[in-house]
Amino acid sequence: MPQIAHETGDVHYRKEGDGPGLVLVHGAGGDVETNWAHLMPGFADIRTVIAPDYAGSGRTGDPGGDLTLDLLADQVAATFDGPSDLVGFSLGSAVAVTIAARRPELVRRLVLIAGWTHLADSRLELGLRTWQRLADTDPESFAAYGPLMAFSPGFVAAAGAKTLMAGEAPPGIVRQIGLTLRVDVRELLPKIAVPTLVIGATKDYLIPVEHHRALHAVIPGSAYAEIDSGHMVLHEHPDEVTRLIRNFVADETNG
Repeated sequence: MPQIAHETGDVHYRKEGDGPGLVLVHGAGGDVETNWAHLMPGFADIRTVIAPDYAGSGRTGDPGGDLTLDLLADQVAATFDGPSDLVGFSLGSAVAVTIAARRPELVRRLVLIAGWTHLADSRLELGLRTWQRLADTDPESFAAYGPLMAFSPGFVAAAGAKTLMAGEAPPGIVRQIGLTLRVDVRELLPKIAVPTLVIGATKDYLIPVEHHRALHAVIPGSAYAEIDSGHMVLHEHPDEVTRLIRNFVADETNG
């Protein structure tokens, strides 16, 4: 797995394929392997796919100090040269928004999956705080909470609870969930000036679909698509996610 030196420490990433850049940014508690590895081959024939592990995930260490969107955005931006297509999932969507708004020269097109603008309601806050507390204090309940919140009921029923139950909480997850509670990209969204696709998940119980729709509503000229899925749409509907992203980044009428 290649790495690049950064002032916060080495940032590790996966890279495969050929062509213009396509950068995939994972969510809180995830990493390249758990969020993107199974999808990367689906883009490698048309893009050079780059998927970084940001602070506290995979092989990229946590530098300590304040964990901020700016820090994660800087780490991700260090792994690629623009202009590239940028895809963010969950917390990765806020990281991608930060890059697109503050480093527009790096971004060709933007895709945001299961994202949100800010901690807009008590339901969202309660879900995230419970996830953080269980990750920090109760491994058994944390392992069960993941499937309940991340997958749709039908997917859990078909796959089986034991198959989906998480193992030990990843080292960086508590601080990353803490950052999700502080996400507020409302001032950045009007600055996005590249073609943008927002993908919502109708059965998302962690970040309910109303937040995905609100994200789309405040990004000028953005397109929107919904998938009948839980939060982990990358695993519930990988073929549909791949198709939406491929079609969007390959459509030259989008810029």
